[in-house]
Amino acid sequence: MLATVGIALFLGFIALGTWQVYRLQWKLDLIERVERRVHSAPQALPAPASWSQLDAKAVEYQPSRLQGQWLTDKTVLTQAATALGSGFWVLTPLQQADGSQVLVNRGFVPDTLRRDWAGGPQLAAATPTGEVRVTGLLRATEPKGGFLRDNDPQAQRWFSRDVQAIAQAQGLTRVAPFFIDEGLPDGSAELVGEQKRSSASDLQSQQWPRAGLTQVRFVNNHLVYALTWYGLALMVAGATWLVLRKRKRAR
Repeated sequence: MLATVGIALFLGFIALGTWQVYRLQWKLDLIERVERRVHSAPQALPAPASWSQLDAKAVEYQPSRLQGQWLTDKTVLTQAATALGSGFWVLTPLQQADGSQVLVNRGFVPDTLRRDWAGGPQLAAATPTGEVRVTGLLRATEPKGGFLRDNDPQAQRWFSRDVQAIAQAQGLTRVAPFFIDEGLPDGSAELVGEQKRSSASDLQSQQWPRAGLTQVRFVNNHLVYALTWYGLALMVAGATWLVLRKRKRAR
C-alpha cells in the first residue's frame, strides 16, 4: 500500500514539474515575442480580405494604427483587473471607411464609475464624433469568458474580450477577428499606490477611460515551480525507500 501511494505521489509531482517546464517555454516565447514587437513602429492593420485566414496570435502586440468613426451605441464593458485595481474595459467598435469594424479597447474605468460609462451622457461626452485616428496594440480575442465565469451576452455581463460574441450581441456584421488596445504602454500604471489612495472626488476628476495599460511585463516563476515539484518527487522517492528499507530490516 505504501509503495503504491509513494509511486502515485512521485508520478504526480513529476507530471506537475514537467507541466511547469512546458509553461516555462511558453512564457519565454511570450516574453520574447512581446519585447520584439511592442517597441516597433505602428503599422496599418491587416486588410479585411485577409481576416478569415488571419492568426491573430501570430501578430499579437504589434503596434497598429487605424481610423474611422466610433459606434458609441455599440459600447460594452468587460471585467478588468489592472495595476490601477479592478474595474472595466470600455470597448467601442470603430467603423472604417470600407464599412468594416474593429473593436477597440479604449481603456480602463474603475468599478465606482461603471454606471457613468455603461452608456449615457458621460460616454457620449468622452467619445469624439467624426473621423478619428487610433494607435494601439493588436490583441487576440479572448473567447468564452474569464476563470470559472462565462460571458453572458443576454445580460451584458462580459468577463473577457470575446470579439465574436460581442460582435454578435451588438449586431456587428464585418468585425475584425482581433481587437485593439488603444494607446501604447508608457509606465503610467506604475503610479498604482497614488491612484489607489484617491478619493471618490479625485476619481471623478481623472481622465477616463485610461488607455495604455496593456500588460507587457510578465512574471516568470515557472522554473522555480518546476524545481519545487521535482524536488518533492525526489523527497517522496527517498522517503518511500527509507520506510520500505526500515520495514524490511524489521522483518
